[in-house]
Amino acid sequence: MDILSSFLASFFVLYSLVISLPLTYGQLVPAMFIFGDSVVDVGNNNQLATIIKANFPPYGRDFFNHRPTGRFTNGKLATDFVAEALSFTSYQPAYLSRQARGRNLLIGANFASASSGYLDATANLYHTVPLSRQLNNYKEYQGRVVGILGAANATSLFSSGIYLISAGSSDFVQNYYVNPLLHNTYTPEQFTNILMQNYEKFIEDLYGLGARRIGVTALPPIGCLPAAITLFGSGNDECVTRLNHDAVSFNTKLNSTSQRLQNRLSDLKLVVLDIYQPLYDIVTNPTQHGFSEARRGCCGTGLVETSILCNPFSSPTCTNASEYVFWDSFHPSEAANQILSDGLINAGLGLIS
Repeated sequence: MDILSSFLASFFVLYSLVISLPLTYGQLVPAMFIFGDSVVDVGNNNQLATIIKANFPPYGRDFFNHRPTGRFTNGKLATDFVAEALSFTSYQPAYLSRQARGRNLLIGANFASASSGYLDATANLYHTVPLSRQLNNYKEYQGRVVGILGAANATSLFSSGIYLISAGSSDFVQNYYVNPLLHNTYTPEQFTNILMQNYEKFIEDLYGLGARRIGVTALPPIGCLPAAITLFGSGNDECVTRLNHDAVSFNTKLNSTSQRLQNRLSDLKLVVLDIYQPLYDIVTNPTQHGFSEARRGCCGTGLVETSILCNPFSSPTCTNASEYVFWDSFHPSEAANQILSDGLINAGLGLIS
C-alpha cells in the first residue's frame, strides 16, 4: 500500500470514529425513547387538534427561559431529570415537533401524547395519539435514523437505547371512571385485564422492532390526585381508597405480566418502575419531603384545573410551586418530579448495566 492509500485508509477510519461520537460520548446510553401520556409528553400534543395541551402559560413558568413547551408541569418532567442523570446534554425531542430532525434524532425521541393510554379508545376520546400510533411513529423514526446512520449502526442504536413507557392513568381517570359504557360493562379487574392484553402486545411489538431495555412505570396512587379526590371523593378530602385499590391491583398484574414477558423474550430487560409508593409517601407525608401542600395543585383552586382550565386568564398560580406536590390537579410539580426521578433512576439501574 503506498503512502497516499495508507493515509486515505487511516483518514476514513478516523472519520468513522468521529461521526459515531454523538452516539457514545458522555452518555451512559446512546438514546432514550419515551412513550405514553401527559406525565411524559414534551410537546407532541402541541401539533394536534386537541384541547389537551400545555403550550401556554402558566405551564413552563419555571422551565428554561420560563416558556411553555407542552410539558404538563411548571418545569421539568421526571424523564427530563432521568435524561440529565444519563448525561444527555439535551432532551429527547417531541417526535411531532420541528426539532425532531436530522442528527437531533440520534439521542432518541419522545412519542408520548397526553390523554393516551393502553386502550386506543382513551386517546381517541381526546383526539390524541394512542400507543399503537406512537409505535407507528417509532417505526417511521427508525427509517429516518437508518437513512442517517446506515442499517448496522441504527440497529445498534435501537437495541442499546433505553425505552420508557408511562401509561394507564388516563385509561382509568379520563375514560373508565367517567365512561358508563365501560364501568357499567366491566369491573375494574376486567378492565385491567383488557389493558394488560394491550400492554403485552405493545411490549412484544416494541421488542420485535429491536427494543431490549424497557422500563415501564406502574400506576401512581390515582385516588390521591387532586382532581380524582374532587370528582370521586364524595366530599372527603382524603385519597379515594377504591381508586387506589384499582391502581394497586393494576400494578400487581403489571408486575406478573412483565415477568412473563421477560421470561419468554430472550435478551429482554423489562423493569417495572414503581411510582405508586413514592408518590403516596409524598402525598400522605408532605412535610417530610419538603412540601406544604398535597391536596391542591399550584394552579387556580388546584382542585380541578388542568390543561386549558389552567391558563393565565382565569387561573392564578401559587407563589412557590416547589412547596406543592402537584402543579395542576393531575400532574406533579417539578419539585415532586425530581424526587420521583430519583426512584426511577435507582429502579432502572439494571437497564444500563
